[in-house]
Amino acid sequence: MTTIPTLVQGRTTIRPLRLRDTRDLDRALAENRTWLRQWEATNPHGFTSIDVRSSIRSLQTNARAGLGLPFAMELDGSFVGQLNVSGITYGSLASATIGYWVTQAAAGHGVTPTAVALATDYCFQRLGLHRMEICIRPENGPSLRVVEKLGFRYEGLRRRYIHIYGDWRDHFCFALVAEEVREGVLRRWLDGRVPAGQGSVPPDALIEASHP
Repeated sequence: MTTIPTLVQGRTTIRPLRLRDTRDLDRALAENRTWLRQWEATNPHGFTSIDVRSSIRSLQTNARAGLGLPFAMELDGSFVGQLNVSGITYGSLASATIGYWVTQAAAGHGVTPTAVALATDYCFQRLGLHRMEICIRPENGPSLRVVEKLGFRYEGLRRRYIHIYGDWRDHFCFALVAEEVREGVLRRWLDGRVPAGQGSVPPDALIEASHP
């Protein structure tokens, strides 16, 4: 089983997602429905209702198998979103993928980049993973700013990659490998040492993404 830590930086905490978070998670999803719906993964065979409690149990089962790290995100001690490290693979690949969402009220307070940096550093420094990936829809400006702040490298456009909000959507792919951030993603960002432009999408990629 992969241990899920509690990690803190300033006002931001990421901690294990628990069944007792069901009420807070339900409330956050309901209150931020319009804000989140356009970025939510959906079932290509039709929309289904979300059973939050079952979803948490599924993520916990995945964690017990060593395949994921489900985190609750907190700002000043209050639940404000989720961050999931998924698809953890060891051996010759040694990689994982990060996904996240945050409430509208918490956006702009540095919660998401801090949470992503904390989780990535843990995966590199404690789990011994080599590569971390984040995939983002070209239209998702706030998420693109997260990878730009942290210096995740742009790696390419994945056509019709994930079914979101009722259709297959294109995604930009970003990644970091451990050798790029030996000092840690969080430390590099806080010290202002992210290479200029490293997390930006190249202009030709923006043009390509504008043509489905």
